[in-house]
Amino acid sequence: MAMSILRREGRRLLPSISARPIAPIRSPLASDQEEGLLGVRSISTQVVRNRMKSVKNIQKITKAMKMVAASKLRAVQGRAENSRGLWQPFTALLGDNPSIDVKKSVVVTLSSDKGLCGGINSTVVKVSRALYKLNAGPEKDVKFVIVGEKAKAIMFRDSKNDISLTVTELNKNPLNYAQVSVLADDILKNVEFDALRIVYNKFHSVVAFLPTVATVLSPEIIEKESEVGGKLGELDSYEIEGGETKGEILQNLAEFQFSCVMFNAVLENACSEMGARMSAMDSSSRNAGEMLDRLTLTYNRTRQASITTELIEIISGASALEAAK
Repeated sequence: MAMSILRREGRRLLPSISARPIAPIRSPLASDQEEGLLGVRSISTQVVRNRMKSVKNIQKITKAMKMVAASKLRAVQGRAENSRGLWQPFTALLGDNPSIDVKKSVVVTLSSDKGLCGGINSTVVKVSRALYKLNAGPEKDVKFVIVGEKAKAIMFRDSKNDISLTVTELNKNPLNYAQVSVLADDILKNVEFDALRIVYNKFHSVVAFLPTVATVLSPEIIEKESEVGGKLGELDSYEIEGGETKGEILQNLAEFQFSCVMFNAVLENACSEMGARMSAMDSSSRNAGEMLDRLTLTYNRTRQASITTELIEIISGASALEAAK
């Protein structure tokens, strides 16, 4: 009771005995910055509180994005694994020769339309640029086909003149073979090639994906290589039934091979994108939690310092009051 009366009397008499005025007269020449410093203690706690609220909202968003990516990954992972059986027979029959030397090469780069998925897009762009340097030459022509908005934005900066075709929003609808086969047909109609090199991310696990290059040769190059011998030389051991010639069969075979490889590559890249987004959002959620802990500690320290300062002022006023008596 006596302490409360002492505090009340100290607050009443404090303006007359304090060395610092509570409400100083502001000069007309004083700046807005000086005016803002008068309430730094109360403003700082409000700023930290607002920052904590923002971090909490960001953490909720990242957790929701992780759950959405996990749901999409489960939906597409099984289809990607099943699609591997489409192109494996072609590899067994025709082989895969990414180092073959041809005059006209087309690099098909598969990326995502959205970000926040780690470094999968920058990885395929680096591999595509490396393939361009390896296959470019005085009498050689190398072109790009870009699938995905992110790779398009990166490649347009320095390779705009070498891009023959761009495709975006491929993953807007659920992927199926008919959709990808139409895309493959458009690519074959718009580019001339001796070798198509498809660059994509092969899915291994949620935290692991491998940049992969699949090669599809034109019918002319396949026939030329079969005459030379080697792996493609075994084609002559097969009997051709029906009225189709060897060139027509190779043409159909190359088109079907490209559509099957593209279908598997698109699904593998979609799995890698969702897995990378899950990892990125999980890391973001953890970082937001750590930042929230630091902000909470800062807020508590600032609030405690404010309370301590007020107590010191009250005690100082009471001591001054006793000294005045």
